[in-house]
Amino acid sequence: MARLRYLMLVSLDGYAVDADGRFDWAMPDEELHAAVNDQSRDVGTYLYGRRMYEVMTPWQTIAPDHPAPGEPEEDSAAVRDFARIWRAADKIVYSATLDDVSTPRTDLVERFDPDEVRALVAAADHDVAVGGPTLAAAAFAAGLVDAVSLCVFPVSVGGGLPALPRDQRVDLRLTGVRRFASGVVQLDHDVIAN
Repeated sequence: MARLRYLMLVSLDGYAVDADGRFDWAMPDEELHAAVNDQSRDVGTYLYGRRMYEVMTPWQTIAPDHPAPGEPEEDSAAVRDFARIWRAADKIVYSATLDDVSTPRTDLVERFDPDEVRALVAAADHDVAVGGPTLAAAAFAAGLVDAVSLCVFPVSVGGGLPALPRDQRVDLRLTGVRRFASGVVQLDHDVIAN
C-alpha cells in the first residue's frame, strides 16, 4: 500500500530554510545523500509547490546519464544516483503562477486538491512524496501525510520557513533514529491519525 511521505532537511531549531531563504547549511555529505537516495527509491511521484519545484529542476541536468565524450564525471556516486531516481519519478507541480514546466514526466496543476491527492496515493503502486514545507502544511491540514522523516542538522538558524506547520497539531510516533558522522540525525515517524 502506497503512503504519502514527507522528507525534509531541517535545522535543529526546526527550519527548512533560514530567514534569508538559504539552505546552504543543509548540504548533505555522501553518507547522508546515499541514505536519502535509499528512502527515495520507493517514491513514484513527487508533489511540489512552485518554489520547491524550481529548487529541484536542476536535477534534470545534473549528473547526466550519458556525459558528453571527454567530459569528466565530477559528480559523486550519490549525486548521480539521486539524479537518476529523480528523473525516473513522476512530478506534479501545484502552482497558479507557473505557465509551464520544464522537466519531463511533470504535470502542472493549478491548485492542490486533497481529494485528488488522496485518490492518487490510493491508486499508486509506489509511495508519493510531498516536497517543501508550504505544500506539506496543506497535506498535513488535509490529513494526508502518513510518514515524516526529518534529517536534523546540527545548526540553529534563528528563523525562516518552518519545516513543520506552526499552526496545527501533528501527532507523530517515532519509528527510527539514524545518526550520521556529520552530526546529522534522521528521525523517522509515522503520523498518528486523529
